[in-house]
Amino acid sequence: MTHGTRISRNISVPALARVEGEGGLEIIVENGEVAEARLDIYEPPRFFEALLRGRRYTEPPDITARICGICPVAYQMSACQAIEDACQASVTQEISALRRLLYCGEWIESHALHVYLLHAPDFLGYASGIDLARDHPDIVGRGLRIKKAGNRLMEVIGGRSVHPVNVKVGGFYKAPAPAELAALVPALDQARRDAADTVEWVAGFDFPDFDRDYEFVALRHPAQYPITAGRVVSSTGLDITPAEYDSHFTEFQVPHSTALHSVLDGRTYLTGPLARYSLNSGRLPPAIRQAAAAAGLQATCTNPFRSIIVRAVELLFACDEALRLIHRYQPPDPPAVDVRPVPRTERTERTERTEGTATGYGCTEAPRGLLYHRYTITGDGTIADAKIVPPTSQNQRAIEADLKDFAATRLDLEHEKLTSECEQAVRNHDPCISCAAHFLNLRVAQAHRQGTSKAQAQGR
Repeated sequence: MTHGTRISRNISVPALARVEGEGGLEIIVENGEVAEARLDIYEPPRFFEALLRGRRYTEPPDITARICGICPVAYQMSACQAIEDACQASVTQEISALRRLLYCGEWIESHALHVYLLHAPDFLGYASGIDLARDHPDIVGRGLRIKKAGNRLMEVIGGRSVHPVNVKVGGFYKAPAPAELAALVPALDQARRDAADTVEWVAGFDFPDFDRDYEFVALRHPAQYPITAGRVVSSTGLDITPAEYDSHFTEFQVPHSTALHSVLDGRTYLTGPLARYSLNSGRLPPAIRQAAAAAGLQATCTNPFRSIIVRAVELLFACDEALRLIHRYQPPDPPAVDVRPVPRTERTERTERTEGTATGYGCTEAPRGLLYHRYTITGDGTIADAKIVPPTSQNQRAIEADLKDFAATRLDLEHEKLTSECEQAVRNHDPCISCAAHFLNLRVAQAHRQGTSKAQAQGR
């Protein structure tokens, strides 16, 4: 049964979310056209910014790590960067390298999770990663092997893989011994080989033609593929420091979401692997660029369905980068620099000053995209204000735009097929939702032109 002749049609999906949480999807069709597509995020606000106010300036790395169990390091690194900026502190090259290595562990475990368990089943016709594992245990086993290598790297450096406890403002409580990191090399070597196979594997999937005119936003580092540092740039020419972020990016509330939406000078934009790769592919090592080209990627990628290839390429890069950093590892001594609030009389033009406070800014590249932190602290080290802008929140408008245009050409599909493809269109962007694997429960509501009656069909 097709639906091409139906004048009005509502596609309701009662389950999504922002950070390992809950939300829904609503697509409204009027007069045979998609009038609106909404990402209805209804998870209660978690108030982390409010929780930070009044706390000590040393506490954000431990508090903000609890925002996400998949990418806690991203929150820790952005928090440390912003606090250190407010305190006019600079860490050593050895500390910076160890932070980048820890972040590589997070990229590895997060990308492996998404590629193998959340996204690949869509392309292979499986309802879940568990179903995929029943028929292809070797494939899922490879993904879990890669993920384990990333988790283990986070454990050795961070103390544990979920909400690491070894990170502090200024560096680390303890630096791992070279022998501890060297012991990880065999597993990471295997993960790198597995990641290379992953790139080749996902490149063979079938992808719909759905190129988008995105405005990409990501960090750009002068010499490296960006992870922990860089300027905020866009595909339309934006090039600013993290301190200038609030002058261009604006958050606002929408009625259908408890998560804020974000715009760049009033425009919808996209952050994440597609943006990061498209703005920085030339900074990847030659071997990684060669693997990307062999997988069919050009210097930029604008098809969100092909984002699984981009994530696989970044997975390969993260394994490669982790090995490079381990081979060059020099333990920072001491493992942390001293970071103290700057008294008002000692502040320079580098730090914004307002009635005895200092404001610092931090941006890093979480697996899902740009993560911004801003903290204002008083001279005695109390946090007076905090702002955190996660990548999934920033991408909501772009996801809604994708859904609207994608669904518009597929309204004649059968109910189950339309449900599946709408799910996949959201999962392309890997929103940070703990139940992301086939999280959509679709209801199609038929309505007369006047909207006076409805007949609902419950999806799976």
